[in-house]
Amino acid sequence: MPPKGKGSKGGKGGGGGGAEKPVPAPKGGGSAVKVRHILCEKQGRALEALEKLKAGARFSEVASQYSEDKARQGGDLGWMTRGSMVGPFQEAAFALAVSSVDKPVYTDPPIRTKFGYHIIMVEGRK
Repeated sequence: MPPKGKGSKGGKGGGGGGAEKPVPAPKGGGSAVKVRHILCEKQGRALEALEKLKAGARFSEVASQYSEDKARQGGDLGWMTRGSMVGPFQEAAFALAVSSVDKPVYTDPPIRTKFGYHIIMVEGRK
């Protein structure tokens, strides 16, 4: 019975389901993702790149072929912290699971920002 009494003090942690996260509040500068992307000005080109990924191509190869960004070499943007990315890109990047270029987990459909259409994947999180 004592565990029921403890549940009432959960206002500060806002917990639930045993998801213990040692990560500080989102505004803490320690939150970062190692991100790659494929940026296309036109949606049609981004969808074409998406089809290549769905067919099993490596993310880095598709990025080299389709991305119109300076990070064409495999789409690697490196480590990026919260607040350093445009809103929709950041939301998508922090929502993605960590994956590899061989078996990428990426945004589908592409994310639209003022720069164009992004297919995003995350290689690491810290």
